[in-house]
Amino acid sequence: MTSTLRVAVIVAPDMPLGLAANSVGVIAVGLGAQCPVLADATLADGGGRRFGSVCNQPMPVLQADRATIRDVMLRAFTRRQDGAAIVPFPAFARSIHVFADYESALGTRSLDEEEIDGLGLAGPSSWVKSLTGSLKLLR
Repeated sequence: MTSTLRVAVIVAPDMPLGLAANSVGVIAVGLGAQCPVLADATLADGGGRRFGSVCNQPMPVLQADRATIRDVMLRAFTRRQDGAAIVPFPAFARSIHVFADYESALGTRSLDEEEIDGLGLAGPSSWVKSLTGSLKLLR
């Protein structure tokens, strides 16, 4: 699957650098959990030290305003393909520091109406390209 797999993360460019980095990090962990094939190797250096792999696919970090991120997310859910992973990061999650509280709060909200700070996608290359092809790299 890795040869046809594509990964992308989208974040709002107006966030402070630390918040953008945090968004990318939590989204990447979510993508890895849904698609373990992204980092399923144990590596070793010349000294024999063993460690987990980084992502084995390019993972561009793209930028879009929050309305565009929400639109891409909704289109991703509508057009979801087999093996695709979708990891949204709603803005309200930033103020919650216990996952069980986030999970509970999420159950009372609709992502249709939430501000989305970031979004991760992994899946068939054509699907990810169709959703992100017009977006620019975050710089």
